[in-house]
Amino acid sequence: MEAVLARSLRSYRRLGYGLLAVALLGLIVLEYARHTVGWWPPVAFGAGPDLALLLGASSGLARGQLHPRAVPLYNLLHRFWGPLALGVIAVATGFSTAWVVGALAWALHVAIDRAVGYGLRTPDGFQRS
Repeated sequence: MEAVLARSLRSYRRLGYGLLAVALLGLIVLEYARHTVGWWPPVAFGAGPDLALLLGASSGLARGQLHPRAVPLYNLLHRFWGPLALGVIAVATGFSTAWVVGALAWALHVAIDRAVGYGLRTPDGFQRS
């Protein structure tokens, strides 16, 4: 019974992240429609968190394992605190809308990862369960 409940909870959590991803994508599109921000913010901040995967690529690792040297950076870039802080700082200081769109794209990346089942890594580089 506990296993069924845990699986059900994971499914609802993933659905919630999926809905968050749809909302964030809608906000990005809305900001694009209202402001000229260029292509670099969503590309750089949307793909940027996975640069840690390049740092963690190495021979001799198990399938799906990230090199332990890259785990702290990967976990840092795959939490919602980073994009939240960037967005708050951008709004509070009056930075251009491009930084807000970048923060939204970064949060979108994290939400999509969570929605498809990718989470943070253990210290030895495997996905946390």
